[in-house]
Amino acid sequence: MASASSKSASLFEPTLLKQAALDSLRKLHPRDVARNPVMFVVWAGSLLTTVLLVRDLASSAEGATPVWFTVAVTLWLWFTVLFANFAEAVAEGRGKAQAGALRKMRKDTTARRLVDGREERVSAPSLRKGDLVVCEAGDLIPGDGEVVEGIASVDESAITGESAPVIRESGGDRSAVTGGTKVLSDRIVVRISANPGESFLDRMIGLVEGAARQKTPNEIALHILLVGLTLVFLLACVTLVPMALYSGVKLSGTAVVALLVCLIPTTIGGLLSAIGIAGMDRLLRKNVLAMSGRAVEAAGDVDTLLLDKTGTITLGNRMATELLPMPGVRLEELAEAAQLASLADETPEGRSIVTLVKDAYKMRPRELKAHHATFVPFTAQTRMSGCDLVDPGPRSIRKGAVDAILKHVQGQGGAVPSELAQAAGRIGDAGGTPLAVADGARLLGIVHLKDVVKGGIKERFDRFRAMGIRTVMITGDNPRTAAAIAKEAGVDDFLAEATPEAKLALIRAEQAKGKLVAMTGDGTNDAPALAQADVGVAMNTGTQAAKEAGNMVDLDSNPTKLLEVVEVGKQLLMTRGTLTTFSIANDVAKYFAILPALFMGVFPDIAPLNVMGLSSPYSAILAAVIFNALIIIALIPLALRGVRYRPLGAAALLRRSLLLYGVGGVIVPFVGIKVIDVLLTAAGWA
Repeated sequence: MASASSKSASLFEPTLLKQAALDSLRKLHPRDVARNPVMFVVWAGSLLTTVLLVRDLASSAEGATPVWFTVAVTLWLWFTVLFANFAEAVAEGRGKAQAGALRKMRKDTTARRLVDGREERVSAPSLRKGDLVVCEAGDLIPGDGEVVEGIASVDESAITGESAPVIRESGGDRSAVTGGTKVLSDRIVVRISANPGESFLDRMIGLVEGAARQKTPNEIALHILLVGLTLVFLLACVTLVPMALYSGVKLSGTAVVALLVCLIPTTIGGLLSAIGIAGMDRLLRKNVLAMSGRAVEAAGDVDTLLLDKTGTITLGNRMATELLPMPGVRLEELAEAAQLASLADETPEGRSIVTLVKDAYKMRPRELKAHHATFVPFTAQTRMSGCDLVDPGPRSIRKGAVDAILKHVQGQGGAVPSELAQAAGRIGDAGGTPLAVADGARLLGIVHLKDVVKGGIKERFDRFRAMGIRTVMITGDNPRTAAAIAKEAGVDDFLAEATPEAKLALIRAEQAKGKLVAMTGDGTNDAPALAQADVGVAMNTGTQAAKEAGNMVDLDSNPTKLLEVVEVGKQLLMTRGTLTTFSIANDVAKYFAILPALFMGVFPDIAPLNVMGLSSPYSAILAAVIFNALIIIALIPLALRGVRYRPLGAAALLRRSLLLYGVGGVIVPFVGIKVIDVLLTAAGWA
């Protein structure tokens, strides 16, 4: 992100808390409170008890509810609303702090717009979609776009937080540039892809502030459930009034309101919005921008992960791991020839061969000037590289694809040993790539190039499997190589020789089975699959088409990040589920706290239900109201940080949630309300 400090900022930073406290007061406006039906009932109840308090203060009737009780209940009801507002304000405040850092990145820059081949200087805000602008070393890129001409090194640290520059060039999958980043070298022509107010930076600011956040389907469903429970308890409390009058129990309006607030699911109602905002915030702190809360939620429900082999499962570059000499060839001779043939090879594979020979065989690159060496670089056409030596005798050393080297050797009149095909076959079966090495017409041996599987990736896949998530490796390799790597990495399935059409077909096939699919991509050819997937994570270094098709953008352009995205989504759903369980269990406990204390004077038979042994009806109600408010504050850290992520299946998670947060949700109120009741009695307020 733009500011490293924003990532590591304390959950309860003093400046953030101060602003959140002010925002919680502003959120008392009816328009804001009405967005949360449960808290709106609490707000309306607080307003009613305030009116009753004013009435009691103006004219106190004999036998009326004690004023101290009405004052205490009214204050704690308002605190309940404020604490719920505070939870939401803290979650939003962290986003606003990040938005402030992003706004500082905006600079009024001058753009060099191309019109009919001529340059004209205009202000960046006047640029429109489709305009062409020229950017050279030292220039700030004036807006989001795609490089249509040239290649340049670009500093994107303002967006990604990474100080290392990146290459942006036309015609490839690394052509997208972001407004506000800086060109460090060379010259590029950029086609602007966003109008003012619609840029990547503008979207980021809107999302982190919560302005663009909408309720997700699961949140809407949970809101409907909470509203239903609230209506049930509202009707129950309304019917208690005539029942109490018939029974000779005088229930004041304050007591009925307090009873209603304690019974409705205020805990989850007060924290629900904060949980959703915090989920998007946690994802943003991993440098992943979610375009909607729906995308984060879908990540938590994912059934199938489509993972690119290169960069996600393997390190991305094939590395030389072994030299296999042919019969009659010394290992040292093969090592020397492989090193000489690779000195001019600038590919990662070529450099890894030089490194292997130096580290494993203690042979440093030779000084070849005296030998009048001519290097032959690797090209896609010849598929080999090498070195021609003149002194002490003419030598033509080559290294490359097995079939290319075979043609070279046979063209020089050499013979091909039968062991070569066997060795190449074994390497291919193991998921590696064989490269042959020859000295003139003599074939010396094979270099084993291996796709190195990332450390710990197999264990990570095991954790996903335990949660019921299926992993599928996507690769352009042939089926034999793909099968070997898939087995080593521990994925459930693989798609070999993958094409964009094959990816799209696989996603549709999984969705036809009722499964949610997540994938990553960076190229224009990935756009259809990213758009089709339920969770499509586009790389920030990718094309504009890919970024627009996905519903998430990884600012670090790290394909492995998809695994973390799923974990954040799971954590969001786990947090929401556990706190909902805790809240409903709370209501059960408060039911046993209040109702027996209210009616056991008239109905002695229900005295055994007063398991807490509360002092009086007044202390029972007030203790429950105070606990109801304090538990929201106590759970704010859990709502914002999220419950600890555990790679468990749905059944195991449900059992754990019911045991820990269900049983705990019943026990904690019993203890808490009893402690508060004892303190109230000691203070003479019982």
